[in-house]
Amino acid sequence: MLNRLVAISLLFALIGANFSRFFIYAGFEVNQKYIAEKLCENKNRPWMHCNGKCFLMKKLKLAEEKEKKQERNNQRIHYMEAMPSAALSFTFQRPILRIIYPQRPVLNTIHRAFAIFQPPKSVLLQA
Repeated sequence: MLNRLVAISLLFALIGANFSRFFIYAGFEVNQKYIAEKLCENKNRPWMHCNGKCFLMKKLKLAEEKEKKQERNNQRIHYMEAMPSAALSFTFQRPILRIIYPQRPVLNTIHRAFAIFQPPKSVLLQA
């Protein structure tokens, strides 16, 4: 149950981040009448036929700036992770004890005195 709750919340977080402009447009369409009457900057100039689009453009611009700021912060974090802040020094220690195992012949094997792979012998042909 807890896994499903976490999965659903992460899914909504991803959708919210990727569809932020869609949510702004949807909110504008739903509340266009209220925005045109109360929040529009050009309500004193009805000949411009703004109908709240100035408010929509302002919200879209704010969302875009927020996304750019978030992207810059992510790049800065990745840069900080890639570059260590303090110089690191590595020291390799030599092994104190060295174990040498004696070679023992493997039982039931054939030891041949000749090599298996030999180069071909050259033959001189006389005419």
